[in-house]
Amino acid sequence: MAKLTKSEIDKAEARTTRYTLWDDEVRGFGVRVFPSGQKSFVLEYRPGAGGRGVAKKRVTIGVYGRDLTPDAARKLAREMLADIRRGDDPAASRRRSRAMPTFRDFAEEYLAEGKALGLSPNTIVNYGVWLRRHAMPALGGTRLDSVQPADVRRLHRAIGKTKPVTANRVVVAVRAVFNYAAAEELLAKEQNPVREVRLFDEQAVERFLTIEELERLGTTLRLAETEGLPWTAPPRADRKAKHRRKPENQRTILGHDETAAIRLLLFTGLRLREILHARWADVDMERGILTLPDSKTGRRPVILSEAALEILRTHPRSSDYIIAGLDPEKPRADLNRPWKAVRTHAELEGLRLHDLRHSFASVGAAGGMGLQIVGRLLGHRHASTTQRYAHLADDPQRRAADMIAGSIAAALAGKAKAA
Repeated sequence: MAKLTKSEIDKAEARTTRYTLWDDEVRGFGVRVFPSGQKSFVLEYRPGAGGRGVAKKRVTIGVYGRDLTPDAARKLAREMLADIRRGDDPAASRRRSRAMPTFRDFAEEYLAEGKALGLSPNTIVNYGVWLRRHAMPALGGTRLDSVQPADVRRLHRAIGKTKPVTANRVVVAVRAVFNYAAAEELLAKEQNPVREVRLFDEQAVERFLTIEELERLGTTLRLAETEGLPWTAPPRADRKAKHRRKPENQRTILGHDETAAIRLLLFTGLRLREILHARWADVDMERGILTLPDSKTGRRPVILSEAALEILRTHPRSSDYIIAGLDPEKPRADLNRPWKAVRTHAELEGLRLHDLRHSFASVGAAGGMGLQIVGRLLGHRHASTTQRYAHLADDPQRRAADMIAGSIAAALAGKAKAA
């Protein structure tokens, strides 16, 4: 333990778990280093008369590097300790406004603590997008205890003018931040400004592809990976004619990873992020199983149909991930651009990638598969407790997977049988 200085804090490297460096000058004063690399000054103390019989509490003083130096944070810690000796409890009251973090700082701390708080990786990613892209620009500089219900309602209405569903998700993420603040005794539960925000009504949209639509999609995928899809956007008026491509060259050819990802979504019924984050190391080709180590519903094995296995057998291994991104060591972020091009050419406007999962389930249900089997293939959260014995039911599940993906593969290849 040594006196916390700027050089000592700068040398502290992020680890896989958070840890604290303590100061030897002020008892209980330290800096917490998070896996994300963020560093926050904290103070640990025993409220009231103190003593070993009183549980320790921790209060966050602020984020290092954002106008808060070690000396300034140490001074605040001394002031807070003086208040504690007079009977104050800063973790509960946070009377000193300088110790109250801004919404941005505390939201970043919440995201950094997400894994320790039990949030799934997908939830952390989604919350990060909603908070950083929408909430922080509007509320980021405001002290946490100064965010008012009117501020959140205003943000909700502004986003909701064009994206009501996104507006609701942003509010959910903001609520989670303030719930965390209450759990840390930084604010009282009654101070959560989201409690008075009424969410927009959401209509559940479930879109299922018909056999005819699957055939169009299959034709489009084959064209996309061979000749390419013709451009749909008109040529820019400001571009000189000599720089424009000839009409026969105005086509977009999709790569193997992009078309394989779309087919795998259809043949497995998996969620987009489950496909994009799937690694070759998690595939057992001999048994025909893909293990998802951290899916939305936890670790689970996925039965791969013959159609899905055939894609994997012929797919190039250019990354640790089945669907390679720009960085071979990181998963691809999305399929927005290629999917938009495919969807437009196949005349499937409004169809979401998640609807491919619905289509997988609908083909199974229409084909006489039991809902329990389809639910298992999809990895639904509310499976019965016998799910732990799923390996005993692999054969019927495999037949179900083969039937479903086989029907979809036939439609994509233009070989669907007439009913």
